[in-house]
This record gives sequence, structure tokens and C-alpha cells, in this order.
Amino acid sequence: MQNENFQDVTPLERHGFLRALLRAVSTPLVAVILGILLGSVIIEVSGYNAIAAYVSLFQGAFGSGYSIANTLANAVPLILAGLGVAVGFRAGLFNIGAEGQYWMGAIAAVWVGYAVNLPWYLHIPLALAAAAVAGALWGGIVPGLAKAYAGAHEVITTMMMSYVAIFFSHYLLENGPMMEPGYVPQSPVIRSSAFLPVLVKGTQLSAGIFVALAAVAVVYWVLYYTTWGFEIRALGLNRRAARYGGMPVQRNIVLALAVSGLLAGLAGAAQMMGVQHRLYDSFSSGYGYTAIVVALLAKNDPIGVVFSALLFAALGTGAQYMQIGANVPGRMTDVITGLIVFFVAAERMVELASRWLAKRRQQRRSQAGRPGVGPAQGRGAELESKGAGV
Repeated sequence: MQNENFQDVTPLERHGFLRALLRAVSTPLVAVILGILLGSVIIEVSGYNAIAAYVSLFQGAFGSGYSIANTLANAVPLILAGLGVAVGFRAGLFNIGAEGQYWMGAIAAVWVGYAVNLPWYLHIPLALAAAAVAGALWGGIVPGLAKAYAGAHEVITTMMMSYVAIFFSHYLLENGPMMEPGYVPQSPVIRSSAFLPVLVKGTQLSAGIFVALAAVAVVYWVLYYTTWGFEIRALGLNRRAARYGGMPVQRNIVLALAVSGLLAGLAGAAQMMGVQHRLYDSFSSGYGYTAIVVALLAKNDPIGVVFSALLFAALGTGAQYMQIGANVPGRMTDVITGLIVFFVAAERMVELASRWLAKRRQQRRSQAGRPGVGPAQGRGAELESKGAGV
């Protein structure tokens, strides 16, 4: 019965896996191609060799097993945080506070990692769970409840909570309760029982990649195969219609922001337990903010988030090699990133413009189809009626 109810909204059932995959990556692929083409023009105009720059970038990101492993490692927090932002966007909620939720997840995972002594098969799940709970509470309690019951805009509340999380970490690490004895503002190293196993020796790739891929599968299944996922998508499409249909709108707002924060918190845990193993003051590499771009580029599709995260991870990994191999400033990758985001936004603008033009044509056809009323007469009658109403 459930399959019959969701058959019309499940991409895998309607199109098959390959068509759903192509649908998920089509927009990112076009945006990337256009961004690379225009980026090459900018590189050439700036006096550099665009071909050499892109060859170096590709070699730095995928030229060896070591490079591929580090690119995948950089993609792990982007996948998890990007999924969190995408869930919020799916519900029509602009969670731009993934950075703060990422910090809270990292803080919780590190504290459990060094303060608790357990076997690895209990320690790792406990640290991940603590990070997930911390991120969920940071996203769901204040922003979620304020949005659902007071109408406070989530852009403001999530941004404010990010600053609170960042300064809270400063308090903890700058002569605070989590500072390791000494002069450097950093936490103690987490116990080895809380380390995520390294998959490729000599690289930063850890078992966090499996956590990220498992999260993708779970989010995809929840969004397209469960009643709550249907309610979340309905909430994002039309909140009034969802309320009219008897869906618990307020509860779903809180839950959507909580799940969004949960995934961002897991991103912080994966980075701490798999790469850094301790918390540094001002450690963040901006994963929470980049996650917003990852979700937008993927059009909030869980499968698309994977490819989008890999793209930005590759740009970050290859930037250093581009600077060394082609003598092109590494910041040029930021220019390419901006161009890609621009083309994603342009695709949305074209879609909105096409809908507006189609609506205008439909109005003209309906006016032209009235007995004895032409397009010009219909427009004149409309103006007269408006004037009479005034």
C-alpha cells in the first residue's frame, strides 16, 4: 500500500536508478562545464596557461591514489553537512547555521573522545551519537522552536547560533575546561579507541567515508520512501497546503531543522575522529558554509550532494598543486567556484523567467478566446475594471 501511495514521487521506481542518477547530476555537470570554460578565459586573460592550470588541478585531485584518497577525505564533511543543509532546504527552511552545528558536533565528539574510556566498538558509536545529538539540539531547539511557534526567520536564528557556537568553543579552549595544559589553545588528543580507522595508510581517508555514504542512503530513503519524508517535501513545496492536508507543520519544522543540525554535527565528528583527533581554536575550514553551496549545486538531492561535495573537495585538494605546477594562484579555484554557483543560480533564473512567460502567454490566449473580446480589448477591459475599482 505504501509503494502505491509513493509510486508517483519515488524517482527510483518511476525512472530507474540510471535516470535518477542522471537527473541528480545534470545541473551540476552543466554548471561545472560552463564554470570551467569561463574560468579558463579568466585564467588566460590574467596571463596564465589555462590548460596547464587545469591539468595541475586534476593531477592534484585525482592524479594518484594518494590524491584520490585525500580528495575523498575532504569530501566527507562536505557530504554530511551538505546533506543537512539539503534536508532543511527540502522543507523550505534556509538553515545557514551548519557551521555552528558542525562546531557543536566537533566539541561533543572530542569531549567524549578523550574524557570517556571505552572499547572502540562502544567508544566510536558513542562519540558519533553525542555529536549527532549536539548538532540536532543546536539546530532544533532555538531555531526550530522559534520558527515553528514564534515565526522567527531561521536565517537570522541559525546565523546567530553559529556565532554562539564559535565563541563557546573559544571559551572552552582559551584557558577553559577543554584546554590542554600548556600555552596552546587546543584540546587533549582523543583516545585511540575513538579514532575512525584509516583506510589508506599515509592519507587522511578514514572510515568516515562510510558514515557519509550511509547517511546519504538513509536520507534518500527517508525523503522518498517514508511518510515523514513526503511531509517534509510537501512542507517545502507549499506550507499552507501541507497544513490544510492535516500535516503537523510546526512539528515538522522543528524536526527538519533538528535533522539538518544532526547531519552537520556528524560532519564535525567525522573530521575530528578521522582527521584531526583534537579540537583546535578556530579549527574550522568553513565546511558549514561550503555545505550551503554544495546543497544548492546538488539541487538538494542526496545523490547530487555526493557529486557536488566531490567537486568542491577536488577544487580544494587540487588548488595547491595548481599553484605549484602551473604557477597559478590557488585562489583561482575560488573564482571557478563562484562561476559554478552563478550558473546554478542562472539556471534557476531561466526557469523562473520561462514560467513567467508561459503564464503570460496563457493569459493572452484565454483573453483572446473570449467571444467578441480580442487581446487589446481584453487588456483595455482589465484596465477599466481596475480603474472602476479605485
